[in-house]
Amino acid sequence: AIRRARATLPGGTRLDMNHVWLYIWPVMDAPVQELTALKRVVAPLTSGAGVDEIVVQGRVTGPGGAVMAVSARFFYQPGSGVVATVSGPPEDRLKPLDDYAQKVLRSRRRGTVYPYEIVPLIAGKGGTFVEHDLDENGRLVPVERPPGRNRAGIVAGVVRTPSTRHPEGMARVVLMGDPTKALGAVAEGECARICAALDLAQELSAPVEWFALSAGARISMDSGTENMDWVARGLRRIIEFTQDGGEINVVVTGINVGAQPYWNAEATMLMHTKGILVMTPDSAMVLTGKTSLDYSGGVSAEDNFGIGGYDRVMGPNGQAQYWAPDLASAVGVLFQHYDHAYVAPGEAFPRPATTTDPRDRSILDYPHDVPDSDFTVVGDIFSPVKNPERKKPFDIRALMRSVADTDHPTLERWAGMADAETSVVFDAHLGGHPVSLLGIESRPIPRRGFPPSDGPDTWTAGTLFPRSSKKTARAVNAASGSRPLVVLANLSGFDGSPESMRMLQLEYGAEIGRAVVNFDGPIVFCVVSRYHGGAFVVFSKTLHDNMTVLAVEGSFASVIGGAPAAGVVFTGEVDNRTAADPRVRAVEAQLASAEEIERARLRADLAELRASVRSEKLTEVAGEFDAVHSLERAVKVGSVDAVIPAAELRPRLIAAVEAGLAMGR
Repeated sequence: AIRRARATLPGGTRLDMNHVWLYIWPVMDAPVQELTALKRVVAPLTSGAGVDEIVVQGRVTGPGGAVMAVSARFFYQPGSGVVATVSGPPEDRLKPLDDYAQKVLRSRRRGTVYPYEIVPLIAGKGGTFVEHDLDENGRLVPVERPPGRNRAGIVAGVVRTPSTRHPEGMARVVLMGDPTKALGAVAEGECARICAALDLAQELSAPVEWFALSAGARISMDSGTENMDWVARGLRRIIEFTQDGGEINVVVTGINVGAQPYWNAEATMLMHTKGILVMTPDSAMVLTGKTSLDYSGGVSAEDNFGIGGYDRVMGPNGQAQYWAPDLASAVGVLFQHYDHAYVAPGEAFPRPATTTDPRDRSILDYPHDVPDSDFTVVGDIFSPVKNPERKKPFDIRALMRSVADTDHPTLERWAGMADAETSVVFDAHLGGHPVSLLGIESRPIPRRGFPPSDGPDTWTAGTLFPRSSKKTARAVNAASGSRPLVVLANLSGFDGSPESMRMLQLEYGAEIGRAVVNFDGPIVFCVVSRYHGGAFVVFSKTLHDNMTVLAVEGSFASVIGGAPAAGVVFTGEVDNRTAADPRVRAVEAQLASAEEIERARLRADLAELRASVRSEKLTEVAGEFDAVHSLERAVKVGSVDAVIPAAELRPRLIAAVEAGLAMGR
């Protein structure tokens, strides 16, 4: 009935604040929790019907058989969808729409969230939000005024959220775009507040939380290029803030146009930045909106999400680091990030968490549940019987989870980045210490689409390709100055195919080396399988003074693997051994003395024998090379600090992290 009535009204006048009140006369003999479960039915029924609230009132049988009056309230919460609460019968009259409620309604009609409605999500239980605005000197200062009285299209403030590790509250400077003011278009007022917010964050040594929604630079009859200059001032301040080590975390809450996506990029997408960028299904980042592109004859998509949404563009290209199904979940990702990365003012590293996972726990019995794998537990990876040459494929995520604290969830960064699958980045806890855990995928990954003819058909195990190299460098930079970096490496080197060289393999590989040199904090690097080639260089302990290099027993570490060394470097030695083999010499002697009629057959036999013997000699020389360039030699020359048993991997990593933390930054 509500839908039919609304359908007869023009779009701008449809009633969106309908209330439904149900009173159930019979006493209900059901647990109160079953009333809240009704939201699974209410949510789809009320979708698109303009229903603001449903109240179900009645009486239920309580403990001991007592009858009590209750009221279940189902209402829409921005970013969370339909939520339910149970309380006593309402005693207040239904309030008319005031100015604030009308702004909330206008935002909702546009498919956006009014900024003050985000405050309960980011403050959390027991948290506080203090709105700030500019004083006469252009500085942000606390203001006392009702919500919704902001003068600019940006709402700024300081939020503090208490937690177990931070009972005093995690302080952040918050920026929120206001869709009711020209869809968050920016000019002098907004840009001045952004610059002042970054100044305040620098004073407080706090991260910036930016809920980005903006139509770009303001376009009007009374202002023009000066707005672009103010956008540039904001851009400059973002660059200075992030280059000084500041962290800006962006949640894209709607359509971001023009200036805002560039600000987002400067804040979170460059090599030196530490902040995260989270997108939802309702968000997109575009330089020019679809309508403008179509009008100007440019190439567009079916909508703005096709131009700059997560699924097709920003997730695969790695510029959006996380995806969340709604705004509330996006805030949840933010808090998970802070669990690993928040550093209190005046402190050097994130505070450790309490863990019940024994630090001396063996990882050998941890499940390795991967289809088509020869291994059932992580210990099989290191087994001299099941994997003697450490060449069999395995799932690096299983190994990473086996090492991390099992009572703290891990958070994978850049999970949707296409063509970067051989690099895996976790935020995790190790012995209670927040760390950035980096692993190199150790099984072949099928490529998407149609691979170029001058590149590999699959992403091979233990190999860094251009995009995975970029992802690795970004992960190292993001952890710098915040938390220790732990690397679990099965690295055969960088891919050198024509495709990879064309796609900037040299540049991104070099970025890893620079990131390691510039890393601010301890690095623990552990060889779990093989470690060869240029990857050895960019993770060499000579690049960083606070770096520990470990290797699990049975691993291999050298400039090049034995097989390629024998096949490329020592070809002369292989050829000499092949020629000197008695079997080859015997057939050559027969050929020299044979009559012409026998020579054709002997030549064929000799060619076949030489190929077989040469294969044996290749294996022989490769084995000798690997035997000489052993882990023991790497320890002796100082390339590796220690060789450790696989069963002690977790406790030795924890000890190395704690030793690095003791050295400080």
